[in-house]
Amino acid sequence: MKNLWEIFYKGVFAQNPIFRLALSLCPALAVTSTATNALAMGLSVMFVITSNNVVVSLFRKWVNPKVRVPVYITSIATIVTLVQLVLEAYFPILFKELSIYLALIVVFAIILARAEVFAAKNTVVPSFFDGFGMGFGFALAMVAIGIIRELFGAGTIFGIQIMGSSYDPALIMILPPGGFILIGLMIASFNLIGEYQDKAKAEKRKLAIQRGEA
Repeated sequence: MKNLWEIFYKGVFAQNPIFRLALSLCPALAVTSTATNALAMGLSVMFVITSNNVVVSLFRKWVNPKVRVPVYITSIATIVTLVQLVLEAYFPILFKELSIYLALIVVFAIILARAEVFAAKNTVVPSFFDGFGMGFGFALAMVAIGIIRELFGAGTIFGIQIMGSSYDPALIMILPPGGFILIGLMIASFNLIGEYQDKAKAEKRKLAIQRGEA
């Protein structure tokens, strides 16, 4: 159980797709002008990467290594099409807002990478937690960016007015330059936190070794 938690958690922080690996920055910049759009894209990617990991893991022994990438892409495209159809049928406004970026999920590097690096080499349960962790980390990053951009750029969060009527929105925050600056600052912050945690772990390991020698 502890191992499954570690697999899940690494996608949330240690290998967060946006804040640590700097992958899929295009949607992080394009659809996070509102928290609602960010959440919708985040949940869509989380569903796709988790489902694809499960599918790849299930059929890993029957896939010829020479054609594995086309097989992975076909699986991803099928799942993305399902997500598009559901959004178009039940959430047409969101579907219109996300538009072409939904189709681009097919070529997100993080989804293909997890299929190749993890799901193709592990059983279904660990692959599920790997995909779920990576997807959750992606969704969490998207929502965090979306909330900050919407709050300062429009004075609202999920469309709910937060700032008073006297608040003068910083429109740059809902424009690409503002999003780019914010994402850069958040990536830098996560890297600093990661470096601090690595140093703390190294110190603990060093102390443990010294006590063992003593």
